[in-house]
Amino acid sequence: MLKGIDRIISPELLKVLAEMGHGDEIVFGDGNFPAAAFAKRLVRADGHNITPLLEAILPLFPLDYLPDFSAVMMECPNNVPAIRSRYADVLGRYPDGTKPLLLLPKPDFYERAKQAYCVVATGETEGFANVIIRKGVVRQ
Repeated sequence: MLKGIDRIISPELLKVLAEMGHGDEIVFGDGNFPAAAFAKRLVRADGHNITPLLEAILPLFPLDYLPDFSAVMMECPNNVPAIRSRYADVLGRYPDGTKPLLLLPKPDFYERAKQAYCVVATGETEGFANVIIRKGVVRQ
């Protein structure tokens, strides 16, 4: 156990976050996301929703300043999922988190997810809740 690190962050997830370099992407997949099929590295966070995971890791994980988006999400064909605004609220508390979300069609999102450094399989039950964030530069 460590001080200052939220208990929702498993040792395995903490290791992956530390290993990632500038520009590496991490996917947080909802409960229906084919995480094991797409992952180069798979971290299980079953039983946890994505919003609390983002709230726990973003104090440790700088968002990338280079892209013109703060995160990547899958387009929802019929409506705007409520979770999109919750993610924007959480991301917006951090540098480079106020940029718009990049919305990709499902096939394009899946292709991007396959290239990610890591996929985190969560227990998120809300549909179209998958999100990709990109690591920035750690400055002291």
